[in-house]
Amino acid sequence: MVKPLKKLRVGVIGCGRISVMHFDAVKLCGGVAELVACCDIKKDRADEAAALYGCAAYTDYRVMIEHENLDIVHLCLPHYLHVPVAEYAFSRGVHVLSEKPMSTDLESAERAVGLAAEAGGNYGVIFQCRYNDASQLVKKAVQSGKLGKILSVRSTLTWYRPDSYYSESDWKGTWDKEGGGVVIDQAIHSVDLVNWIVDSETVNVSVSMANRGHEAVVVEDSAEGLISYRNGVKYGFYCMNNYGCDEPIEIRLFCEKGKAVFGYDDAYITYSDGTTEEAHQRDEVVSTGGKDYWGSSHKRQIEQFYSACLNGEKPEIDGAEALKTHRLIMEIYEKGGMRGAKNS
Repeated sequence: MVKPLKKLRVGVIGCGRISVMHFDAVKLCGGVAELVACCDIKKDRADEAAALYGCAAYTDYRVMIEHENLDIVHLCLPHYLHVPVAEYAFSRGVHVLSEKPMSTDLESAERAVGLAAEAGGNYGVIFQCRYNDASQLVKKAVQSGKLGKILSVRSTLTWYRPDSYYSESDWKGTWDKEGGGVVIDQAIHSVDLVNWIVDSETVNVSVSMANRGHEAVVVEDSAEGLISYRNGVKYGFYCMNNYGCDEPIEIRLFCEKGKAVFGYDDAYITYSDGTTEEAHQRDEVVSTGGKDYWGSSHKRQIEQFYSACLNGEKPEIDGAEALKTHRLIMEIYEKGGMRGAKNS
């Protein structure tokens, strides 16, 4: 069983690009959590993060967990390592907050959810965009019935990832380590937002997927499709990372009582009676080295996860909840038919 908690002892595993969002958020949660250690197989990364954030540095996460008596670990690792490291943490009575995606496949993600339940531990998965002011406004307008039934949805993502983005990494753009390309790495957040707001089982997924502009990898850089839900909603999506820059994502909902248009930062709702609502993100955390499209809502989700751990509750986005989107992502890849390609 997971040990009872007072003030959380926290470790961060993986000190790469996304880790700054976790390090800064942990520090800002100092009233309930203490950052005691970090880990990376690249010693220079671990040492640099430890010096910057005032914690111990490790190159072996198992040694860190054993020596530091941790309550929670944050996983900021390559996708294929999320489940193996989470499973070890659960076996040692440690709660886990993992970056998305849960895994590169469905079977291991489902197994991790089961192991967390057996251990009595909390298993959180980062989908921070759900906590954006824009997303919250639209979700509440749907839940309350103000927008009426959702009839159809579309999402678009046009970003830029040059070949160097992949060639400079030892795991990005691979089927075995990243699990895919633009869908699992970039578009997963917009797919998750739609899946969360529609809140229904899928009944059909039709997808076209291709690599149209990258020579360094064989994973997809473009995908489009239609997802049909049991409640009648039709969701059309388009994503690609061959554009010249990272344009804001856009999600549009056409509903019985109005329309909603939103992205990560802004939301605009126009109701059929002529009234309007809008929301605009106000940054709470500005992380050095963080990307604009990561937003500022990691802190909100991390605070909620910590609160759940301290109070013996399930986090809002636990493993079972995250599986809803992970299953859809895996089905998109299954229907896209590219996963048999070998990485060069």
